Amino acid sequence: MVDIKSMDLEELTAWLKDQGEPAYRAKQVFQWLYRGITSFEEMTNLPKALRQKLEEQCVLTPPRVARKQASADGTIKYLWQLADGNCIETVLMRYRHGNTVCISSQVGCRMGCAFCASTLAGRVRDLTPGEMIDQVLFTQTDSGLPVSNLVLMGIGEPLDNFDTVLKFLHLVNCPEGLNIGMRHISLSTCGLTEKIDKLAQYGLQLTLSVSLHAPDDDTRSRLMPVNRSVGVEKLMETCRRYFQTTGRRISYEYAMIDGVNDAPWQADRLAELLRGTPGHVNLIPLNQVEESPLKPSRHLAAFQKRLESQGIPVTVRRRLGGDIDASCGQLRRRAMRESRNTGRKEDDIP
Repeated sequence: MVDIKSMDLEELTAWLKDQGEPAYRAKQVFQWLYRGITSFEEMTNLPKALRQKLEEQCVLTPPRVARKQASADGTIKYLWQLADGNCIETVLMRYRHGNTVCISSQVGCRMGCAFCASTLAGRVRDLTPGEMIDQVLFTQTDSGLPVSNLVLMGIGEPLDNFDTVLKFLHLVNCPEGLNIGMRHISLSTCGLTEKIDKLAQYGLQLTLSVSLHAPDDDTRSRLMPVNRSVGVEKLMETCRRYFQTTGRRISYEYAMIDGVNDAPWQADRLAELLRGTPGHVNLIPLNQVEESPLKPSRHLAAFQKRLESQGIPVTVRRRLGGDIDASCGQLRRRAMRESRNTGRKEDDIP
């Protein structure tokens, strides 16, 4: 079966031409797909014969809301059940400048970061471009709120699913589809240096967010296994190269963890690493993960002040969804745990 939602307009035009259909049908079909339809019968301006052909040869895999949590601050967290029964998370966040959706790129994650719930059960599989698009479309449909900004910071490492993510970015940017500009998209990576270099060659005007979380190899390797094969210095060299190639500033994410990465000397080391490098540090109040002993830092304000005193631009991420399963992967993890306890499969999640 053809995964029609993962096709771009050019590919769809070529496929329909092979089916003996005129070129203009492609735009009609494409526009219907981006209205969030769940069946080909909803494409009411298409001939019945074409709708039947699409039904026989193509597949639509709209996700189902398995669970939904709404925060008092307007944040909505979705646990989507995919066609194969696997579940992923999507978060809608409301800001004055517009609504932002944080989407997943994989079912699970293999990066093994100590502070993240997404990686606890490992990586199951990559998402398709269509499954990534559907997170945006059906979040809009369910919430009734338009989306103007995207962040690829949900479950999974986006650059570990490189080709799919690149295709998704092309699709979501398409004027005939969601038409979300690249400058309204942020992509977060734990620091896959070869993939960062590869991404730079495309010259995309998105914002690259690098999950740094520690300025020294010892601490970062304990928090993030990926660092054992890369190292902080090599990562920073790659980031400087990315800026030189794209002209785009990098955002360095830094989850504040009590007694682990929040010492004054670590602030000084971080300032030393970033001095003269265009970018800024985004300090993140740690969301507690039930299975992790890591605790939120008590020294965030002092750490911020120490960085700013050395000329480093710093922001503190606004904490949204604090009264729900805010940390990435927590809702999926809770559902999986409950399913095991009751003897149900993940695809039986209510």
